[in-house]
Amino acid sequence: MLEIYREVAEDVLALPVIKGRKSESERFAGAVATYAIEALMPDGKALQAGTSHEFGQNFSKAYDITFTDVDEKVKHAYTTSWGVSWRIIGGLIMAHGDDRGLILPPAVAPHQVVIVPIVKTGDETVMPVARALRDELGQQVRVLLDEREQSPGWKFSEWEMRGVPLRIEIGPRDVAQKSATVVRRDVPGKTVVPLPEIAGRVPALLEDIRRAMHARAREWRDAHTIEATDRDAFVEALKRQDGFVLAPWCERPECELDIKAATSAVTRVMAGPAPAGSVCAYCGRPARVKAYFARSY
Repeated sequence: MLEIYREVAEDVLALPVIKGRKSESERFAGAVATYAIEALMPDGKALQAGTSHEFGQNFSKAYDITFTDVDEKVKHAYTTSWGVSWRIIGGLIMAHGDDRGLILPPAVAPHQVVIVPIVKTGDETVMPVARALRDELGQQVRVLLDEREQSPGWKFSEWEMRGVPLRIEIGPRDVAQKSATVVRRDVPGKTVVPLPEIAGRVPALLEDIRRAMHARAREWRDAHTIEATDRDAFVEALKRQDGFVLAPWCERPECELDIKAATSAVTRVMAGPAPAGSVCAYCGRPARVKAYFARSY
C-alpha cells in the first residue's frame, strides 16, 4: 500500500516523497507499526502525506472484534488502517503553486486544456475554429472553451490562477495563419503551433508538464536534503529548518525526545539500516538505522 501511495503522489500529483517506517514515538498510538510517505514543503517543513497503520490485535481486543477462523475457533481480528487525506491537496498546492496561483498536475486538473478565443467586433471566423478544436481535443483530454464575455486578458489571469496546465489562444490572425498559440502554465513563454498539429501534440505536452513539475519539485527537495553524522552539524541543520536531515540514529525514544526539545524536529521515516560501526548523530550511541529528520506541520 505504501508503494501505491508513492505512485499516486509522484506519478499522478508530481509530488516527490520519501517512504518508510515511522519511529516508535511517531507511530500511531496503539499501532504495532506505522508506515508513511513524507513530502517536503517550500518552507522547509515535512508533510506526512499518507500513512498505513498495522494494529495487530490491539484494537480488536479493546473493542472485542472477533471472527470464526477456518479451524472454527473464535479469534480476535488483525486490523489495519489506511489514509491519504485532504492534506495531500495542501501539499500539492504548496509544492507547485506560485505567485500567480495554482499549478495543477494534468492528471487531476478539472480542465486540462482551456481554449480562449480572441474575438474582434464583427469577426465570425474565430468561434467556429475554436469549437472545432474543442470537439477534436475533447476526444482525448478534458477541455473547456471559454465563451464568457470577459476580456481575453481577464480570462488568461483567471485560468492561470486556477492552474489549468495548457491554455490555447485563438484570434483572427491565428485563424488566417491556420495556427494557435499554446501556453504552458508551468513554464513561461508561448508557442505558435499549426492547428492541424495541436491535437496530436497535446497528450505529449501534458505528460511533459507532469514530468517537469515532478523534476523541479524533486530537484528542490534533493537540494534541501543533507546528511549529518556529528552532533553540531546535525543540530545546526535542524534548527535552520531548511529541509530533511538524513542521519544515523540509535532509534531510542528518549533520544528522539531530546532532539525534539533541542530542535523542534523529529524523525519522519526510517531510511534503512545504519552502516556498520556508525554512531547516532545526536547521542553518540551505536546507530541502528538511518533516519530522515525534519520539523513538520
